[in-house]
Amino acid sequence: MEVIHTINLPAFVRRTMKAYALKSHIRQLGCELSRIGRSRNWQLKASFSQIQALVTLIEQEHEDSWLWLGKLLKREYQYSSHDNLLVLATRLDNITVTALMALTDCTLAQARKVLDELEDLD
Repeated sequence: MEVIHTINLPAFVRRTMKAYALKSHIRQLGCELSRIGRSRNWQLKASFSQIQALVTLIEQEHEDSWLWLGKLLKREYQYSSHDNLLVLATRLDNITVTALMALTDCTLAQARKVLDELEDLD
């Protein structure tokens, strides 16, 4: 089972045009989005794969007011944990170092280490 990460989204509705559509997309991906008390801040609970899917969705939609969320999620998980990278690389057959780096924004050293481990397992 994947680890669920919690990310705070300050002023989510105020910073986002078409917030209702974005909230709908987030919930369709299986993420949990909730308001923190009566404040204007929100909280996102999602697994690593859900976060990646959300970033991809935001980039494909070309809605300028959603890009801040994509940048926040990328920055939050720019350096992914080794276990998350290993799980992702196992799911994707014949992935290259470059493709893994592009997909996860990990470093060259991290990608090589993960792929070397996968080759040893075969």
